Amino acid sequence: MNAQDPTFHGFANPVDPSPAELRAWAYHPDSVPLSSMPPDWDLLLSGDHLVLTLFELAMDPHCPARRFALHCLYIYAADGIRTNFRAHPRRRFRKLVEQAEREGDELMRNWAHNSRVLLDRPGLFDYPDWCEGGLVRENRRLG
Repeated sequence: MNAQDPTFHGFANPVDPSPAELRAWAYHPDSVPLSSMPPDWDLLLSGDHLVLTLFELAMDPHCPARRFALHCLYIYAADGIRTNFRAHPRRRFRKLVEQAEREGDELMRNWAHNSRVLLDRPGLFDYPDWCEGGLVRENRRLG
C-alpha cells in the first residue's frame, strides 16, 4: 500500500504500525479516525521506529495528517531532550532539526526553533505544549 492508494483499510496492529501503514493512513486519515485509535496513540508512535516517517509527513504541506505528524515530532523532541537522549539518539534528533531549518516551511522551522530552545533550556518544558499539541495548535515560537 502506498500514499496514492484511494483507500486505507486499517492497521495490522495499530499499536505498532509499519511506516508504510502510517504513511498510507496519513494521506487518508478519515478512513480510520483518530478517535478509534488506542489511547495515547500519539505517544506510542513518537519513537525512533517511526520518526523518519513522521518527519516526512510533517514536511509535506499536502499531507492531511501533517499536524498530527508534527505533534508526534514535538513529543519525540521533548522525550529525547528530557531524558538527556537516553530515549532517542541525539544525532538523529540533530539531523532532523537541521533538515527542518534548511528545507522546512514555517511550521517545521518553528518546531526546529522550539526544539533548540528546549535543548538549551529544558526547564521550559510544558506538558500541554509539547505532548498535548499546544505548540502545534498555536504555531508559537518559544522565546
